[in-house]
Amino acid sequence: MAGPVLAGGGAEALDAAYGGLSDLIVSLDEDQSWKNTRCRGWVVRDLILHLLSDAQRGLVALARPGHQPPDKDTVTYWMDAPGAPDPESRDIRALRSMASQSSLGYLTSTYVETAAAVRALARRTSAEATVSTQGHVLRTDDFLATLVVEAAIHHLDLIVELDDPGPPGSGLVVVRTTLDGLLGRTTPTDWSTAEWALVATGRVAPTDQHRAVLGADIDRLPLLR
Repeated sequence: MAGPVLAGGGAEALDAAYGGLSDLIVSLDEDQSWKNTRCRGWVVRDLILHLLSDAQRGLVALARPGHQPPDKDTVTYWMDAPGAPDPESRDIRALRSMASQSSLGYLTSTYVETAAAVRALARRTSAEATVSTQGHVLRTDDFLATLVVEAAIHHLDLIVELDDPGPPGSGLVVVRTTLDGLLGRTTPTDWSTAEWALVATGRVAPTDQHRAVLGADIDRLPLLR
């Protein structure tokens, strides 16, 4: 099962995505850490803790080779990605509690150090090797693409009340290709990738143009969360 997105450039895209996040996160002060994000119930420091868990998962997966053929790629991974209804917001409240008990310095330094370790290990891992994560086996490049998607979308989530240019273009390319893969067709090139990412993941409402182009596919949104 071959992934359609990175074609051997996964480590470079991840390096840019995690590097951009690291630069933003390390620049934050205490007041900024309590700004709102696009993630329901989470302020900036909460989302940093969530991003840290993503990076830790990446580190574990890259250190744990898969011993079976891949069963997912960059797109199909998202078709049954882990996630369960949380009507009582237990997960949101638990993460908020943990993030509130940690100092901003601890959160930022631990994220930056962990992200750097993931970036280094990704550069040393063959694109064609396989890794295990969340009950699936993926080619390394396909797995790195999933990390890039998470990083780029959450970068957009972080900056709703912060002054930052957003995720690097290489990360947005991976997001766009992944979303179009889930949709099953390409979207207009004049659509802003960042805006389409927010619409396709249910973060902002689609415009009339989105509705006109997507037609019946509008009911399939969000394509991922």
